[in-house]
Amino acid sequence: MRRAARVVGRALRTPVTGPARGIRKVTHAQGAGESGLGRLIELHGVNGAGDVMITVALASTVFFSVPTDEARGRVALYLAVTMLPFTLLAPVVGPLLDRLPHGRRAAMAGSMLARAVLALVLSGAVATGSLEMYPAALGVLVASKAYGVVRSALVPRLLPQGFSLVKANSRVTLGGLLATGVAAPVGAGLQMIGPGWPLYGACLLFLGGAFLSFRLPPKVDSARGERRALLAADEQHLAAAVDARWDPVAEPAATGADRSDGTRNRGREKDRDKERRRKGPGLRTVGPAVTHALAANACVRCQSGFLIFFLAFLLREHPLTGQSAAVSLAVVGVAAGAGNALGTAVGAWLRARAPEVIIVTVVGTLVAVAVSAAVFFGAAVVAVLGAVAGFTQALAKLSLDALIQRDVPELVRTSAFARSETLLQMAWVVGGAIGIALPLRGPLGLSVGALIVALGWLTTVRALMASARRGASHPRVA
Repeated sequence: MRRAARVVGRALRTPVTGPARGIRKVTHAQGAGESGLGRLIELHGVNGAGDVMITVALASTVFFSVPTDEARGRVALYLAVTMLPFTLLAPVVGPLLDRLPHGRRAAMAGSMLARAVLALVLSGAVATGSLEMYPAALGVLVASKAYGVVRSALVPRLLPQGFSLVKANSRVTLGGLLATGVAAPVGAGLQMIGPGWPLYGACLLFLGGAFLSFRLPPKVDSARGERRALLAADEQHLAAAVDARWDPVAEPAATGADRSDGTRNRGREKDRDKERRRKGPGLRTVGPAVTHALAANACVRCQSGFLIFFLAFLLREHPLTGQSAAVSLAVVGVAAGAGNALGTAVGAWLRARAPEVIIVTVVGTLVAVAVSAAVFFGAAVVAVLGAVAGFTQALAKLSLDALIQRDVPELVRTSAFARSETLLQMAWVVGGAIGIALPLRGPLGLSVGALIVALGWLTTVRALMASARRGASHPRVA
């Protein structure tokens, strides 16, 4: 009897423990388990699953439950009440977390617990349609932003031996994408039971995420020697950075008693110029390659926010040929998700070789596809645009990560990640607001989207290619 009970118990546990062991094996491979990166991958998967549950609940309430004209008004109100304050708060989150470097695990757990509580608040608000939904949604956005900033700062401290930063970020991103892909249909199924059920699921996931946050290695709380980065690369900042660390003992001695002060000063200035060129970016500046790559990524992220909102309303009003609005949105969403996953996988495979060239190439390709989609507007072209946009966003971001790893000194690298992520999220908000404001005309909207990304490509291509020709200012990490 006891043996039969054990067999039955094992049979009941296997559907849960089997996949769990498989996930653990994948996330902890190649030293990721020993370094702690595997635990961060699992935590990011829980974070992505919880966020998509909340997204499903809010989208069903704000977007799908009312006619298109009313939905536009409600989404515009949602952006005004949540995204605009979020745009003002987002730049503050990074510097605030910079001041709390020794509490990164606590900050991540706090972000999870805050969203767990806010999910319960939202569960009551979506059922009654009360205005509590908007401030609660704003709180979710700010807490999610805080998590993203801290996660960017943690990855460089959890690199396994022989891992590049781009490979580590690829794994973390893929973990989040896979978890999101699994959680989205689950959230849709819970939505059919009741409007609050996806939020109950999100609450449980975030509670689990708070527990997982404290299972990260204690070393992620250490910030010994770190300083805040400066997102600048102009000559004035570079000169100040070099002058601040200039060692007067190392200055060349005068070669003669009759050497004039002017000659001596010119010699010192020449030596300082050599030092700037040799050492590359200043101590707190991130360097021109990073700033131009960040500008290109910001335009790509802006176009992403634009396409999400514009195509959501466009396809609801004018679905793909022979398809319903829900199916049309699902087709474009799946195409974008597949492109994002493919871009992440390709980024890990490329190991960030010549990241400037990768950014120029993929963003240039996106410009060409976006222009084609505006000229030859149609169902297939829109789906292709979604896939290419997802691919470009993933691969360009991974290349930006590689440039930060290569060009930014280690003691300010985590701060550079935090501040660049803030800028990219703000660009996404701006793009979403533009998408809401435009009339629902396909060629017009896609032309605006093409213009956004073309602006980023044209203003950065020259500088990025020049940086690629000069080579790395710091040794690359394999």
